[in-house]
Amino acid sequence: MRSLLRLALTATLFLSHSAADAGAAAGQADTPSLSTLELQWHDCVRQAYAGQPIEQSRAAAQRSALDACKEQEDAFVTAILASQIAEEEARWRREQRSVASRARAGAASVSAYVFDPVTSWLSRWTR
Repeated sequence: MRSLLRLALTATLFLSHSAADAGAAAGQADTPSLSTLELQWHDCVRQAYAGQPIEQSRAAAQRSALDACKEQEDAFVTAILASQIAEEEARWRREQRSVASRARAGAASVSAYVFDPVTSWLSRWTR
């Protein structure tokens, strides 16, 4: 009975997240959110652990439950890594300098390394 309620709750949450994300991410593929993937993985582990034989040790039951839900775990970890890469790329794009700012920096560099020493040499030579 509890597993049916969990399944219904998970389906409801999945559908509500999908509907909300569909409007926000029109250009992205239909992929579940991180919270949905995490919830699916946790539910799978809980159900797999609850189905383990009582005679089995706790550590063995935990390993078996994790092994049974490897597919959900992989999907969750892949989504986390993809979101981290997307965040890093967005931060890199924001930090990129424009052509004008790079030109100003180049001019300042030339000024510091060429014009300033030459003008100081000329000022000493004219004294």
